[in-house]
Amino acid sequence: MAEPAFNRPPRPTATVCGLNVSALGLRATAEFFVDYCRSQARSNSSRPLFSTSLNGHAISLCARDASVRRSFRGADQINADGQPMVALSRMLSRNPLPERVATTDLFPEVARFAKELGLSFYMLGGSEEVNRKAVEATLRAYPSLRIVGRRHGYFNLAEEPDICAEIAALRPDILWVGLGIPFEQQFCIRNLERLRGVGIIKTAGGLLDFLSLKKPRAPKWMQNVGFEWLFRLAAEPRRLFVRYTTTNPHALIVMFRSLR
Repeated sequence: MAEPAFNRPPRPTATVCGLNVSALGLRATAEFFVDYCRSQARSNSSRPLFSTSLNGHAISLCARDASVRRSFRGADQINADGQPMVALSRMLSRNPLPERVATTDLFPEVARFAKELGLSFYMLGGSEEVNRKAVEATLRAYPSLRIVGRRHGYFNLAEEPDICAEIAALRPDILWVGLGIPFEQQFCIRNLERLRGVGIIKTAGGLLDFLSLKKPRAPKWMQNVGFEWLFRLAAEPRRLFVRYTTTNPHALIVMFRSLR
């Protein structure tokens, strides 16, 4: 039996490192998620639509590692999760990206729609404590939101079939996967067939850390000018110094060379 055609978002307007980046803005992306989950394109037998995000760290990894780049190329949708990418697209691309679509901003937009329309979530990732607190905080903010399941992100490859079987049986409309780049993208690619019946898989990076309040977000003005990375570096210098001082300059070079 042929795979049903996906109700894909409009054609991308920017290509970075050989990856097609969605032209949809924040609200339009949230509306697309909801429309897809409620459409005939989504069925109990179809594989999930795989949505992920591209930021400086991911751009650098994709440029250096072909296997990581392949996992991103396997996505049905890639969002621009980086203000520098948006700003450079306005200078270098014929059709610039409209705005940054950070997962931490996308989640509340989708949650508001989901609460009103009865759509369901599954939250995968983080430690047990972070996962539990993230779900509790989400339900406080959206009391009638249907979160049909949750699980921490500390598991091995041998456990994946059982985990995916549990999630597939629950058939959430949106599965949020917060395992970090590139592990979450690789998890999605490995398990798309096992997760048939799920509507959308959305990679979530550090979303659960922010929802649980384990980590604070940068002030809005820093996000808007592309300095959220600097705020995070100040908060976690030991963990992020080497990453940011190596991947950020490399990502800028890659974007200058490949953005169109």
